[in-house]
Amino acid sequence: QVQLVESGGGLVQPGGSLRLSCAASGSFFSRYAMEWYRQAPGNQRELVAAITSGGTTTYPDSVKGRFTISRDNAKNIVYLQMNSLKPEDTAVYYCHVRVRSIDNWGQGTQVTVSS
Repeated sequence: QVQLVESGGGLVQPGGSLRLSCAASGSFFSRYAMEWYRQAPGNQRELVAAITSGGTTTYPDSVKGRFTISRDNAKNIVYLQMNSLKPEDTAVYYCHVRVRSIDNWGQGTQVTVSS
């Protein structure tokens, strides 16, 4: 059974930084790509970062150069380092993994960027 638990969200001023963590249970972790998504009120959920099992990363233009995804396969944790945060980054951030054609999501962690 796959379980994902996010943490690290909070309130931060524009220009600030946060690091999100996603702890995963199960023996699948090192074999699968992991992703971070976000969803702001009234918006669709969007991908903000992805990392393959081999460590290759991808980002949309909206966060490229500001966000960094990484993974620690020994600890079954994937991180999202967010720098130079903007008010438009405000959203609930979700961890995701697709295992055997099944989408698995965490409960989400709120990130609010405001002065």
